[in-house]
Amino acid sequence: MTDTPARLLTLLSLLQTPREWPGSELAQRLDVSPRTIRRDIERLRDLGYPVQASRGADGGYRLAAGAALPPLVLDDEEAVAIAVGLRAGAGHAVEGIEEASVRALAKLEQVLPSRLRHRVSALQSATVPVTGGDGATVDPHTLTVIASAATGDERLRFAYRKGDGTETKRLVEPHRLISTGRRWYLVAYDVDRDDWRTFRVDRISEPFPTGARFTPRELPFADAAEFLSRSMARLQPVYRVVATFRAPAEFVAARLPRWLGTPVPLPATDTATATAPSAGAESCRLDVTTSDSLEWVAFRLALVDCEFEVQEPPQLVEHLAGLGARISRAAVGVRT
Repeated sequence: MTDTPARLLTLLSLLQTPREWPGSELAQRLDVSPRTIRRDIERLRDLGYPVQASRGADGGYRLAAGAALPPLVLDDEEAVAIAVGLRAGAGHAVEGIEEASVRALAKLEQVLPSRLRHRVSALQSATVPVTGGDGATVDPHTLTVIASAATGDERLRFAYRKGDGTETKRLVEPHRLISTGRRWYLVAYDVDRDDWRTFRVDRISEPFPTGARFTPRELPFADAAEFLSRSMARLQPVYRVVATFRAPAEFVAARLPRWLGTPVPLPATDTATATAPSAGAESCRLDVTTSDSLEWVAFRLALVDCEFEVQEPPQLVEHLAGLGARISRAAVGVRT
């Protein structure tokens, strides 16, 4: 193989497999001399690839972990597998890595050949992910289109369905994608309305990069997350939820979604004064401010599967009382 760039890529692909390659075997594979292999190894090292060499009859070359991640060479099967995995991560299948998944997926899909894009899409459409999230499903393609436009400072057109069902067309300068755990939001400057806006990504359809570049504007708040929080607070009421659970904090935290807050253990003196039937057992308290609907909060608290009491707000206490009464009436019909 006389083409040096192609030979280096092939050599790098071989070294990325989890084994050690004798220099003679590499030379035979690439149809070059052992001396050429040694020169190519040095070229890879100069490019930042940490190639290790071992001496002896069984010695050879292998790619080791370095201080930074160098570019990787992927074959078709590996590229498809990574793209599918990143799409799953972007769709909340793996909690906590949604935004990183979208950024990586946008970079990967930008360079995927069309034949591999078709394979990824076919595999994605033929599988059903089982996720633990409570948010609406978002098409990963929509996420990657938005992410690419935001990264490239490119204006974006899309159709948007408002909360009342009204369909509108929007032209925006995308700023940031934000995952709240339950939903994805886009913070963008709305060109036609001459103002900053937030959009629920599950209500966005037909995103289309216009090709027109823009100079990023200064956000009116410290960051996109703060802007989103303030926007959501203006649109819906905010409640302070205080609830006491008759179970260890670790037990309750494992059964509550992370965006609803983290319970803290209660001192034994607080537990001893409790009036619940299980008073005296280990307890914890949840004290969180949320803009979620009280119906959803009541449902999530009931799913913890232990005794609990709600101290605030009064509206949540009333809702739980009504919900409990309806469930009791439904259970009567089952017993009879």
